[in-house]
Amino acid sequence: MPTTRVLIVDDEVLVRSGLGLIVGSAPDLDVVGSCSGGQAEQLVGELAPHVVLLDIRMPDLDGLTVLRRLRALPDPPAVAMLTTFDTDEYIGTALRAGAAGFLLKDTAPEQLVHAVRILASGGSVLSPTVTRTVIGGYVEGGGPDAEAAALTRQLTGRELDVLVLLGEGLSNAEIADRLFLGTGTVKDHISAILGKLGATNRVQAAVLAHRAGLVRDTDQSGA
Repeated sequence: MPTTRVLIVDDEVLVRSGLGLIVGSAPDLDVVGSCSGGQAEQLVGELAPHVVLLDIRMPDLDGLTVLRRLRALPDPPAVAMLTTFDTDEYIGTALRAGAAGFLLKDTAPEQLVHAVRILASGGSVLSPTVTRTVIGGYVEGGGPDAEAAALTRQLTGRELDVLVLLGEGLSNAEIADRLFLGTGTVKDHISAILGKLGATNRVQAAVLAHRAGLVRDTDQSGA
């Protein structure tokens, strides 16, 4: 089984240790290092992680600055932001900077491991029980956004189907299964969707789907 290399970046040693124990417990995930923000760029260069879990708020070097630096590297890792409910004001900036997802720091262990695997496979963390809460706060503010809705009208019917499921947090394999398509076809549709919407990653496309009113919010109390 291929091993995914993970770097954890957080200013709190206890947080790094806890996340490291959870992620490292999976046989296919290897925590190759942990550090605070100021060391992140150097360690990414030295350790070549596939996935970086990055705290969005750090005193020495904030997560958004680290994210921009990592995304500017020739072969950047997938970066998911570690966040809490009081950091919603940073979500839009992180999306535009290329974050591949968002994880709440109190994410259940099994969900954290699953999220890292999704990131390693080239997907984005859009779990309804984790990320939609954050996305919901970002897009909150009434009915569908006219500009977002206009952008989605460029899409074909099948691309709209894929976008809706992407916005619901489904992986490529799950979308393929739901729509009776091959995973390669789904990837092609997502590439086309990103190009037409001017989005740099799946998270941005998912937020736009929410803004356009394509994704119905459901009661998550039992999620």
